[in-house]
Amino acid sequence: MTARGWFLFSLMGVVWGVPYLMIKVAVDEVSPSGVVFTRCALGAALLLPFALRKGDLLGTVRRHWKPMLAFAVIEIIGPWWTLTDAERHLSSSTAGLLIAGVPIVGVLLARFFGAGERVGARRVTGLGLGLGGVAVLTVPHLTGGDARSLAEVLVTVVGYATAPLIAARHLKDVPTLQLITPCLTLAALVYAPAAFLTRPSALPSGEALAALAGLGLVCTAIAFVAFLELIKEVGPVRAGVITYVNPAVAVAAGALLLDEDLTLGIGVAFTLILAGSVLATAAAGPRREVRRVPWSTRQTSRADGRVESLTGLPEERPGSTGQGDG
Repeated sequence: MTARGWFLFSLMGVVWGVPYLMIKVAVDEVSPSGVVFTRCALGAALLLPFALRKGDLLGTVRRHWKPMLAFAVIEIIGPWWTLTDAERHLSSSTAGLLIAGVPIVGVLLARFFGAGERVGARRVTGLGLGLGGVAVLTVPHLTGGDARSLAEVLVTVVGYATAPLIAARHLKDVPTLQLITPCLTLAALVYAPAAFLTRPSALPSGEALAALAGLGLVCTAIAFVAFLELIKEVGPVRAGVITYVNPAVAVAAGALLLDEDLTLGIGVAFTLILAGSVLATAAAGPRREVRRVPWSTRQTSRADGRVESLTGLPEERPGSTGQGDG
């Protein structure tokens, strides 16, 4: 990747490494619909002035409304609610581990979307190392969970893996602000009625309000701008590898801010995640081109479209079989 790609990748690894904690804090006092509404409304409010200043916002929506609607539903409206609802019963580390399956699903789905990214042995190895690192990091701390919550996170994984492919194929020419602002606005409007009906009876605590503000301003507005730029820079499959870094960031934050212990297992996990990220985001090598030449009666072998022309044979005479002297 380029230096810009690595910067965006590192930024997203951090910014999307903390939402699991913030969601866990917020959903203890606010309904899932309320959390998603607040997150989307704050993000849209922050980005809307910049999108309007760029101009032609409504024209962009009219020209690209179908893929934009698909992106909004598959990336935001569906997955954000299912993930938030699941975290009422799952630990944040469990959610982080399951979300780390996004790159694997993305590699599989890329075949159907024709993403054009070559997936070689090196990148497959990187994906495997990254998933192994996340497992080492989080499996000892898994707690709670039920079938419904696991299914909800699975829905989130499929959505997170699919939406970048839609953006890369159908929305790559749409400016980032013109894409994400209408999507967040739509999501906020969809969840506004449910958020109103399930509003808390009392003002949430300062911690919950801070978590909601962080989700909306940092983990939504700023993060989405950076993520869509990352997709344009490195492609949808490699962009999804940030989900390997996110759980590691959560553990690092706990050690630095909450004095949690750094164990040998954590060190091993960080090594695997780092190595997996480097391999999985590496550019594929150039394909070898096979020169194809027209078939003719002078050629005596052909395999897979590759032909070898034999030289030095006697010239054919009328009536001969073409095999030597006939």
